[in-house]
Amino acid sequence: MDTILVANAGSSSVKFQVFGISADGGLMRQIKGLMDGVGSRPRLRVTAVDGAALVDRTYESETVHDVATALATAGGWLREELKVDPIAIGHRVVHGGPDYDRAVLVDQDVLARLERYISLAPLHQPYNLAPIRSILARFPNLPQIACFDTAFHRGHGPLADHFAIPLALHAEGVRRYGFHGLSYEYIASALPQVAPEIAGKRVIVAHLGSGASMCALDQGRSIESTLGFTALDGLPMGTRPGQLDPGVVLYLLSEKGMSPGEVQNFLYRECGLKGLSGISNDMRELQGNSDPRAVFAVDYFVHRVGLNAGMLAAALQGIDGFVFTAGIGENSPQIRAAIAGKLAWLGVSLDAAANSENKLLISGRESQLPLYVIPTDEELMIARHTWSVLSHQSDKSVKYERVS
Repeated sequence: MDTILVANAGSSSVKFQVFGISADGGLMRQIKGLMDGVGSRPRLRVTAVDGAALVDRTYESETVHDVATALATAGGWLREELKVDPIAIGHRVVHGGPDYDRAVLVDQDVLARLERYISLAPLHQPYNLAPIRSILARFPNLPQIACFDTAFHRGHGPLADHFAIPLALHAEGVRRYGFHGLSYEYIASALPQVAPEIAGKRVIVAHLGSGASMCALDQGRSIESTLGFTALDGLPMGTRPGQLDPGVVLYLLSEKGMSPGEVQNFLYRECGLKGLSGISNDMRELQGNSDPRAVFAVDYFVHRVGLNAGMLAAALQGIDGFVFTAGIGENSPQIRAAIAGKLAWLGVSLDAAANSENKLLISGRESQLPLYVIPTDEELMIARHTWSVLSHQSDKSVKYERVS
């Protein structure tokens, strides 16, 4: 059976999955894997789709020193031990800029274009692109598909897309892109099956994790998002501040004497929950912590989610459903309950038992608005886009070069 390898590379880890392609073109998840601790204590863990452990192996730090090497090491294990020889690799790429509104087959020109957006997503883009660059050099005929977190939002209307700045800058690409699009696209595709009562209606989706944002869906399409030009806007995140008066940046430059590089590092790595609490960027560590700074950081996060829900409800001119997803959204009853309290003005009431058990539907019977908890699946969306690009290549005579 032909397979597709899906890769999601971060700064010190690579998550990957293998999908088999059935005779009718269906995708079947076969393997989940993670190589983390890259550059320090590399560790490869792989499980079968039923959860059975296939490997748990550590490596010397110098042998797996960057994310490109990490994916190559994982790929080597897949080929040698499981005889997995993918016909293509699908990659999550955070920023597609103004050039790409859908998944694309990567060549040197595409890679060069995507490298221009590294400064717009410094926590993600360079690490997303590193394995692509390495594989392209070693196996130039192995199809690699870039799947963008910005693409799902590219259908926004001009009122949602523009900043109030001269139009010449918008033409250069300075606009509101939105992110976490692969997650929102999956939720939109899943609603008809898991929550048909709100599918195709006005829905707010809260992707709450270390990176956090919210999206307004109308008839399954994104019409507004809390994130914009970069992944700094909107909600407070693990280490990013969320919405910020641009004057704060000017203050840091002029009054604090920080360089642009120092400001960038500060905004991406020292703010958010980490900056507010002074304790941790991990919501799991802050919940239940009695330190007033931890309590404040959690309360601030919930407060901003509530405010942004109001903004998105206005963009939708009403709301028919609310969905929690991603790490915090899927796994924290405490945060969901606090946010539900902020939505009481919409007629929301919570079923405490369903919420504590992470049920699909967590709103009470008397609630005027259904609340859902739907696990996201960005990897499946990447696999779908990868297979779609391969299936629609105009040159059907392309010979896929396998890695072996």
